Amino acid sequence: MSFVNPLSSLCTYKRLITHEVKIGDLLLGNGHPIRIQTMTTTDTMDTIATVEQSIRCIEAGAELVRITAPSKNEALNLQHIKDELRRRGYTTPLVADIHFTPNAAEIAARIIEKVRVNPGNYVDKKKFEFIEYTDADYVEEIERIRERFTPLVKICKEYGTAMRIGTNHGSLSDRIMSRYGDSAMGMVESAMEFLRIARDESYHNIILSMKSSNPQVMVQAYRLLVETMTNEFGICYPLHLGVTEAGDGEDGRIKSAIGIGTLLEDGIGDTIRVSLTEDPEFEIPVCKDIVSRYNHRAASSPLPAIEKLPYSPFEYVRRKSIAVENIGGKQVPVVVADLSSRDSITPSDLQSIGYTYDEPTDKWSIGDAAADYVYTGSAPIAFGLPGTLKNIVQATAWKQNSESVFPIFGLADFNLATLKSDRINFVQVDAYITADEQALTEFTEGLKLAAEDKTVVFSISSSNANAMQSVRRMFIQFAELGITQPVILVTDSGGNTPDEHLIHFATEPGALLLDGLGDGICLGFSAGSSLDNPVVKGRTYLPVKDIYQFTNNTAFSILQATRTRISKTEYISCPSCGRTLFDLQETTAKIRAVTNHLKGVKIAIMGCIVNGPGEMADADFGYVGSGPGKITLYRSKEIVKKNVDSEVAVDELINLLKESGAWVEPG
Repeated sequence: MSFVNPLSSLCTYKRLITHEVKIGDLLLGNGHPIRIQTMTTTDTMDTIATVEQSIRCIEAGAELVRITAPSKNEALNLQHIKDELRRRGYTTPLVADIHFTPNAAEIAARIIEKVRVNPGNYVDKKKFEFIEYTDADYVEEIERIRERFTPLVKICKEYGTAMRIGTNHGSLSDRIMSRYGDSAMGMVESAMEFLRIARDESYHNIILSMKSSNPQVMVQAYRLLVETMTNEFGICYPLHLGVTEAGDGEDGRIKSAIGIGTLLEDGIGDTIRVSLTEDPEFEIPVCKDIVSRYNHRAASSPLPAIEKLPYSPFEYVRRKSIAVENIGGKQVPVVVADLSSRDSITPSDLQSIGYTYDEPTDKWSIGDAAADYVYTGSAPIAFGLPGTLKNIVQATAWKQNSESVFPIFGLADFNLATLKSDRINFVQVDAYITADEQALTEFTEGLKLAAEDKTVVFSISSSNANAMQSVRRMFIQFAELGITQPVILVTDSGGNTPDEHLIHFATEPGALLLDGLGDGICLGFSAGSSLDNPVVKGRTYLPVKDIYQFTNNTAFSILQATRTRISKTEYISCPSCGRTLFDLQETTAKIRAVTNHLKGVKIAIMGCIVNGPGEMADADFGYVGSGPGKITLYRSKEIVKKNVDSEVAVDELINLLKESGAWVEPG
């Protein structure tokens, strides 16, 4: 299977042109700007609260506002919400979020501009059962779906209402799971079944989404959906991008930026929502920071042509590399901390990158997020390092026989050097800084010569405008040349706020790591960038007290979100909506406070039973609202305790972790 237009999307940035869709007065797809949206968290039956929250979102920049409509009553109340917004002068299109209730969707479609349905639970019910179907049985099931779904399609067509067919990885129906398994193909086919029915009714005002809490799965599913639509219909419908249940704070922003940004780098995506466990208006600035990278981006000069894509964009397979000490091979990616801007380094400075020195005992404590290497520029560190940390310096400052210090060279300098390490030599490469044919030939010959030395670790960055595509093209050239040395991904951000830096860091190396490319990561700042601007135009950003700790933690968070190196607890937390049955932000913070030391454990914190059992399917444990003040606890997909009082539910979650052998006492 070939990815749609893979060569041009890898050689340069180019938006995928999709079918144009009209949502009220808003046009989406077909090259229109990438639209920003969010979802309210108020009770839909509370008209004024929902209206006022919608206004806060609109004034923050939301171009679409989604409101939950889990039953007929909420669907009917959308009329009052819409009328009050229009009375106050707001014409932003509204979207009804539907899950289990077709009747609610049919009501909402007559009132507001767009409805969202989930093909995993609009007709089917999820019981986590495996069912064997013959082909005839399966066709019969599709006809059952057609019968139940077609009335909504006809209403949308009559009223000019748009529709999003929104697949969620965690809520695939038992029927889809039984035939396709827990796969990207299952996600795509779940949506395609509904899309084919809509097309049979000549209804095309459709947007699609392929959401998952795992950015790796999400990216693969969207790419496969583009491929499938193009092959089957010859066109693509617009795509709504989002990482579901991304969480809050730094982790939520990083996970969202990796998933959404990777696809936008491919030119895929027409509207986005960042699902944070925060008030919805706080999602909008993050969306703006992501979208601002693309709405005015021009295609760059083409990179060297690609004859064959050496990996599949539909599955994760890590690039094969040799091991150079603890870098490459089957080892987890390393983190390189850049402390080169410091004039001198003391033991206390290493606390920022995970190493705490106790002077009285002369001992180091090493955290889970401790960097593996530290780059200090023109001078090595002058004191003894903890055994797990190694120092990188410019080759001109390196001395032979240094046990824990290694040199970094430019490509030409390395090939001419007579003094090199017999263990590790880092070689810097700026990917495709010239399009001159003669220069590219010399560059290629230099790569081949350096790759003859099996102590080489390439350190790759790009100063091109489309840096990620340039570095990705370099990996393709490595495959063409048979170069198997490990690669450190080096990325400098030129932003001015913590959010801008997080998004830049997450998108560029994150996109490569999702494709299995890269054996390490090093983050830094371009000249003129800043972290000193905590508030800009009334926006409050994530606080940053220490830039070195910021980049180090961000590097580990990127590796965690791409599932390439697990160093901490992972939280799958829904963004709250009108169905939420407890204070999601407060509860998430409470659970984090007592479980954040459980390295590698995945805990889902879900506001209600609608999203809970399905969308937390990737988690090891689940904490799900089942009624006012009541919580149901899960071990994977299994209900362990029902209707636990919320006042003791966190303690009961800890007991469950202990019973399951997942608990360790905080150190």
